[in-house]
Amino acid sequence: QVQLVESGGGLVQAGGSLRLSCAASGGTFSSYAMGWFRQAPGKERELVTAISWSGGNTYYADSVKGRFTISRDNAKDTVYLQMNSLKPEDTAVYYCAGRRRYSASAYSYEYDYWGQGTQVTVSS
Repeated sequence: QVQLVESGGGLVQAGGSLRLSCAASGGTFSSYAMGWFRQAPGKERELVTAISWSGGNTYYADSVKGRFTISRDNAKDTVYLQMNSLKPEDTAVYYCAGRRRYSASAYSYEYDYWGQGTQVTVSS
C-alpha cells in the first residue's frame, strides 16, 4: 500500500517561506503524477499545484503562481513544495496526493493516494 507522509509545515510570518516535503513509500513513485492540495477551515479542498511523473509538466493555481514551486526527486521518492512570499490566506492544511497516471490532474477525485496533511499557518 502506498503511503505519503508530509513534513515541513509550521507557523511563519507573512512574506516568509516554507518548504513542504512529501515522502512516498510502498509504490512506484516515479510513475505517479503528484499534487499538493490545501483546505482552509470552512472551505473546500483545492488544488495548489501538480506535477507529472517526470516533472516535465506542472500546473499552478492562479493564487500561487509566481510564489510557489513544485518539484520532485524520483530517486528519493519525494515531492516538494517551495512556498515563498506567503500570505495569511495561504493558511490551510496542505495535503500531498498521488495519482496512478503519468499526467497530473486538477481534480482531487482523480488522485488515488493521500497524505495525512500538514498545517501551514501564516500570521499577518
